[in-house]
Amino acid sequence: MTTKPKARKFRVRRSAAAASQPTGERAVSPTEDSSTPQAPRPQAPRKAEAPAAAVPPASRQKQAARTSQPPQAPRPQFSRSQEAPGQPVARAGEVSSAAQVSGELDMDAIRREGLTGRQLRMARRVAQKHGLAPTSDFDAVRLLRARGIDPFQRANMLELVVPDAAGAGGAGAVPPGGDAAAPPPAPRPDGKVQLPQTMPASGKIQLPSTQTASPAERRAAEILKIQQELAARRRKRLMLLLTRLAFFVMLPTLIAGYYFYVVATPMYATKSEFLILKAENSASSMGSLFSGTQFATNQDAIAVQSYLLSKDAMLRLDGDEGFKAHYEQEWIDPIQRLDPGASNEEAYKLYKRNIEIGYDPTEGVLKMEIMAADPETAAQFSRALIGYAEDRVDNLSLRKRSNAVTDAEEGLAEAEEARSAAQEKLVRMQQEGAVIDPEGRIAALRSQINNIEIQLQEKKLALQAQLDNARPNSARVQGAEGEVRRLENLLAELNADMTTATTGENSLAEIAVQVQLAEADLATRDLMLQSALERLEQARRDADSQARYLTTSVVPVASEDPSYPRKFENTILAFLIFSGIYLMISLTASILREQVSS
Repeated sequence: MTTKPKARKFRVRRSAAAASQPTGERAVSPTEDSSTPQAPRPQAPRKAEAPAAAVPPASRQKQAARTSQPPQAPRPQFSRSQEAPGQPVARAGEVSSAAQVSGELDMDAIRREGLTGRQLRMARRVAQKHGLAPTSDFDAVRLLRARGIDPFQRANMLELVVPDAAGAGGAGAVPPGGDAAAPPPAPRPDGKVQLPQTMPASGKIQLPSTQTASPAERRAAEILKIQQELAARRRKRLMLLLTRLAFFVMLPTLIAGYYFYVVATPMYATKSEFLILKAENSASSMGSLFSGTQFATNQDAIAVQSYLLSKDAMLRLDGDEGFKAHYEQEWIDPIQRLDPGASNEEAYKLYKRNIEIGYDPTEGVLKMEIMAADPETAAQFSRALIGYAEDRVDNLSLRKRSNAVTDAEEGLAEAEEARSAAQEKLVRMQQEGAVIDPEGRIAALRSQINNIEIQLQEKKLALQAQLDNARPNSARVQGAEGEVRRLENLLAELNADMTTATTGENSLAEIAVQVQLAEADLATRDLMLQSALERLEQARRDADSQARYLTTSVVPVASEDPSYPRKFENTILAFLIFSGIYLMISLTASILREQVSS
């Protein structure tokens, strides 16, 4: 540790210029000792150090070490009037060390920086936080910079926002509600500067404040306020959401659950299964490929399903089993009960709700489930509907089958009548021509004509051979000529029988032609009759193959326990439905609100 060098004391002689000094200025007498204390030079006002209770122990020790040094005499004041021109002036005083001079120069430079009061107080807080004991705010800035600490760094400022756990601030701490940028205090009459003191936060005296807290504290307070407002807004929105959900979702769900668990009348369901079969056809045709599969009866099954779900089946069931009367009983709950004298439309709506019919095309099975308030009644309804389905299946192909057979029978009758007429015509022509077989007669005549022509040709050759002799025998020639003449006459008669009308108006050839036409007509009628017979047989086979039979695979049996309503499942379903409706309405409202606001 270095000590300040001290200079020797010396006296200043009074000169002539001192005699002419005005009385208002005080000159230094040569007889006055330089050690006489002079009035201190007024300095810039400073803030008082922090109370002992607020200063850390290390700072108090350093401050005590500084105050334990002996006080130094103030520097003497000299006047320019005391200095004689051209003569050296003798001065007495204490020479400061280089470190002290550099510190004062640094503080003067800091003063010239134009720091605000808030920055100086912040520098003192940072200095106290690092265990320093500055004598003033400028000294705090100088000490911090000497240690390489920036007192105005943002991180250091934010660290000072948190108050001390003991409740007492540092030497430069500003109390809550205190003045953050108060003007520098005025010096007292005795020359000392009264610095502002910190006030304990727990005191009853609250000083007024002219300005708000520091920007960091104000920012932290604003952030906290924004967070609180956001939390309050979230809580409010959450409460509104819960209220809407309770009103639009939970309350209807509770009402639905109350109905299913308490009010709803138990319903008994009876299940049955049946299928439609087709008669086997032994004929080998393309249509018989699907005769044993469900594709052969697909249309019939769909038609039966539609019939059982129709109003016709409901009216028939009501007339036979009293469907309306069963659901008009007073002990059934109001939702499932029919009003007395209800119309067929209302009864049909209830009928469609209480019956379910499904068709499985892969298996060809019809599954039916019917509900009623009584198990025996449900089973009776199911048996009646199966009987209606069987009647409907029989009637589906009845008209087609009957029409096909009837048409085939009518065609056969017409073919038989035509054949009979053709046969009668042929017989009548044969009787009228007195020729049973015109073809045979014509063939016999042709054979006779051929024989006579051959004989005639031979006789002519023999006659020509005799005539070729030089002296022919006249008797032989005459005999040969007679034979030739007789054969020619016979041949002419035979030809006349073939061409002339020997049997009335028509010749034998015409009669033969007419007989051939009649025979051809008869043969055609025979073929038509045969075709009609075959068509009749085919129609009968098709009618047999088109017959449908309804077979019940699962017989309806009355149940012992009620199947409906399904309380838990229906309640969950109601909750999901109301939730979906609320979600759709909320999304629609949000989209519309966004579109309107944009």
